[in-house]
Amino acid sequence: MLLARLVDVSRTVAATSARSRKIAALAELFAGTRPADVSLVISYLAGRVPQGRIGIGWSVLKEPVPPADDPRLTVAGTDTALSALAEVAGPGAKAERKRLVRELLAVATPAEQEFLMRLLMGEVRQGALDAVALEAVAKAAAAPAADVRRAVMLDGSLPRVAAALLAEGPSVLAQFRLRVGSPVQPMLAHTAKSVTEAVQALRTPCVVEEKLDGIRVQVHRSGDGIRIYTRSLDDITDRLPEVTAAAREMTGDHFILDGEVIALDGSGRPVPFQDIASRVGSRVDVDAARATLPLSPVFFDVLAADGEPTLDLDGGERHAVLARLVPEPMRVRRTVVDDPASARQIAAAEEFFTETLRRGHEGVLVKALDAPYVAGRRGRSWLKVKPVHTLDLVVLAVEWGHGRRAGVLSNLHLGARAADGTYVMLGKTFKGLTDEMLRWQTDRLRELAIADDGFTVTVRPELVVEIAYDGVQRSPRYPAGVALRFARVLRHRPDKSAQQADTIEQVLDSRA
Repeated sequence: MLLARLVDVSRTVAATSARSRKIAALAELFAGTRPADVSLVISYLAGRVPQGRIGIGWSVLKEPVPPADDPRLTVAGTDTALSALAEVAGPGAKAERKRLVRELLAVATPAEQEFLMRLLMGEVRQGALDAVALEAVAKAAAAPAADVRRAVMLDGSLPRVAAALLAEGPSVLAQFRLRVGSPVQPMLAHTAKSVTEAVQALRTPCVVEEKLDGIRVQVHRSGDGIRIYTRSLDDITDRLPEVTAAAREMTGDHFILDGEVIALDGSGRPVPFQDIASRVGSRVDVDAARATLPLSPVFFDVLAADGEPTLDLDGGERHAVLARLVPEPMRVRRTVVDDPASARQIAAAEEFFTETLRRGHEGVLVKALDAPYVAGRRGRSWLKVKPVHTLDLVVLAVEWGHGRRAGVLSNLHLGARAADGTYVMLGKTFKGLTDEMLRWQTDRLRELAIADDGFTVTVRPELVVEIAYDGVQRSPRYPAGVALRFARVLRHRPDKSAQQADTIEQVLDSRA
């Protein structure tokens, strides 16, 4: 398949808000795609590069490359070029990557060049593409969407299921079963503003559990064989000997557990997420890293036990199985709300939330006890509750949008006031912006623009925005050494001057 065909459909999908039209466009694309190309097509449309991070930044892409006049670059050829990029290492790697990138862009048309640059920069954003693509694959193969969803849930890979389905037909879906040793996409949660709101929304007996700020892990044990996977289904077994040892000590020998890996300091409080991520991300001298920062698994669900799936059991039944397999110290703290209409029980749940925050954890999850484990989906039967932090920050620059946001200024560069009158950048965000907000900020920031390189517009630091965020984390990318976690725009504050924005001292103090 020519990459140009994929790019055309990507533009169509990004330009429409109608789910039915997105599905129709993708279904037509998949129906005309060779099964060997399907996994690549789905990955590229979702903004994912199968090779993982290749190490290409704007410094490599900013110099224009004369484009090709006619489309001749294929999806498979693109994959070959990206594989070559991923293999570059050692002295002279930067120059070689630049040469290979320019070689790739030289055989791409202008539209293909734009798509490839966004793909390499992680800027392909088309909104819930995986869910839409799943339905489109089902339509293209004339298969029930529920059956495709179940297969993807159990296999963990839409591209893999799609390739098999389009090659062999709907009957192949029966071959996708839960297998110990094969990772499953984890169940995710929606949000609620408070524990009371969450309990009342579920309207059924539920449990309130600590929400731990660690690394999500899925632990598989089959006999003496143990594998550990991340939320993104990466195998990290070799980096977590503590978890392997813990799994080996459990009573069962054919199970799948869902949990988090955390670390505690000398006072028993959780250490920052960045420290855990750094430890888990380390691929060298694991024993030394373990001695410096020992990790502990905490489990909250079970997907299989004794070789049999437990996904379809309700939450209460799954917890009984979990309690049989996992010792109490390795199970997440929880409190049960038997009666969602009981003011006393709701008050006790709110107090549990308060105590969880005092212990240094990031919030709670409220889960319906009568719900199954819906792998790979953000189910309404799980609701997360976290305290909301806000800051008033100044817009320092903004990036031009892509896809559906082409032609508007979207990704905001945010800064806090410094004592010397300058501004300290804390990160970027485009989240939370409605179409109306995008139109307004585009007009306003154009008035404040002082430079435009075609990608980023530098502006006079005058516009204040109210930002919600989940916390502050260490980051060597920014001057103060910190960045905001999960920042999103609540509203523009044209009523405030830049001198009324929050200071970097206030941001640093909020870490305490």
